[in-house]
Amino acid sequence: MRTRSIVAVLVIVALGWVEAQSLNYRDPRTPRSADGSANLSAPAPRLNGKPDLSGVWQAERTPVSEFVRVLGPGLPVVQPDLNDVTKHVINVLWDVPPGEQPLRPEAAALTAERQKSGRDFQTAYCQPSSLPAAMLVLDFKMIQAAGEIVVLAGNGDPARQIYIDGRTLPKDPEPSWMGSSVGRWQGEMLVVETTGFKESAWLDAFGHPRSEAMLITERYRRRDFGHMDMEMTFDDPKYYTRPFGFKTTLTPIPDSDVLEYVCTENQKDNVPVPR
Repeated sequence: MRTRSIVAVLVIVALGWVEAQSLNYRDPRTPRSADGSANLSAPAPRLNGKPDLSGVWQAERTPVSEFVRVLGPGLPVVQPDLNDVTKHVINVLWDVPPGEQPLRPEAAALTAERQKSGRDFQTAYCQPSSLPAAMLVLDFKMIQAAGEIVVLAGNGDPARQIYIDGRTLPKDPEPSWMGSSVGRWQGEMLVVETTGFKESAWLDAFGHPRSEAMLITERYRRRDFGHMDMEMTFDDPKYYTRPFGFKTTLTPIPDSDVLEYVCTENQKDNVPVPR
């Protein structure tokens, strides 16, 4: 995999870092330890009898040593912001051994073609990262209400609306970057199904494809105030021989928020550089 493509995925991270800084607002809803810090082991808050998933969250980061082991020692030299993404942004099949990857021949050919084309992951052109990257780059905010959950991505992706009012997925959704989402509670776990993606949106920086019919299932279980399990499963019979996915842990960023970030394609700096 070209280092250039990986760097392109992270360009938006480097540009958006200032915008994503904490507001340092002391949220009165955050449980506190004796020293005033957030008590991450406190019970999870609840809303209408269910766990309240609201808050600013960040996916567990991949150690730089893991990036180096797989992608080589040169990557941290050209890209210092590896701690702002996870390995599944780079390759959604990161944990699957090469001989066991469920790629159909069409998917393998399209992935290889994209890697040879000179094009990069869509964030390099100021297009939305889509799922799963929107949940794995920088941070994101969940706002839970009675009938829906709104997800605001810290990397500038469009907002997601996850309806939890009993409706089903649309039969013929308009293809979009973030898809159409519905959720339901299974006990203490929220199960979210999303489909209706733009087929032009890459699944990851490696260029793995998706079809409009891809179904992404997310499972969220908030164990306590400071830990939430997230599992993502991808099901797309057009390009993959079986469903596959990954698991990660989300941790909150207390007393913080996501701020507006706008990416302008081909933006140029007109300030003269002293010679």
